[in-house]
Amino acid sequence: MNSAASTPQVPVVATSERSLMVLSVIARHGKPIAVRKLKELTGLPQSTLYRHLLPLKKWGLVQEQDNFYAPGPLSVQLAWGFDHTSYLVSNAQPEMLQLAKKCGESVGLMVAVNDQVTCLDMVDSEQSLRCSFSKGRSHPLSRGASAKAVLAHLPIAMADNIVQRQLHGQDDDITRLQKELAAIRTQGYAVSEGEVDWGVWGVSAPVFYKPGQAAGAITLMAPAIRAEERQRELIAATVQAAATISERLSLF
Repeated sequence: MNSAASTPQVPVVATSERSLMVLSVIARHGKPIAVRKLKELTGLPQSTLYRHLLPLKKWGLVQEQDNFYAPGPLSVQLAWGFDHTSYLVSNAQPEMLQLAKKCGESVGLMVAVNDQVTCLDMVDSEQSLRCSFSKGRSHPLSRGASAKAVLAHLPIAMADNIVQRQLHGQDDDITRLQKELAAIRTQGYAVSEGEVDWGVWGVSAPVFYKPGQAAGAITLMAPAIRAEERQRELIAATVQAAATISERLSLF
């Protein structure tokens, strides 16, 4: 892990967007979050934090118990609506299911959200030993095959800006990542092992609404020990599935 992890980076957010920032931190945390931790991650004074939490609770976007906060019931309705209406998810699911069945490994659909890569949808492997993300899980855009495949296909100025912010002051790491992103753009996919979760190998390929307009990426993930002898096969299958999804998206 990065040694800077002990000092979380506090995002710079416009005053009008602070309630949305608070909601996004609660949503990404993955479990009820204490006010103390929420204050640390948002960088907001406690009085300001409570002022933004109040309308979120009132509208059911956040719920509170014993000063711990979690997504509220309206968040469930939003998630249900997204699952049933998302153009990207509905067009990607058939190929994701086919890829998971063909390769016997888990397949995720990933997008960029506010400098993070987020899992929109997941098809889990049927094998007892499997790797997967939970829907909604996210992590910084500078780590792992999923993140790098998405980051590499953002507008270059935007990608460079994200790299500079997330690796601020780490000049060697910035140079290394920028070279890696250039290679990903050329070859059309990203591969990583153990960058996010230990023992997990992954390959990720971008999907496009139309040429030059990336929608996200699909990622095949497998235990590294099982992928070792099959990497070329798994890469080829993932790249082909991503291309088929892109063709489907471009028709509309």
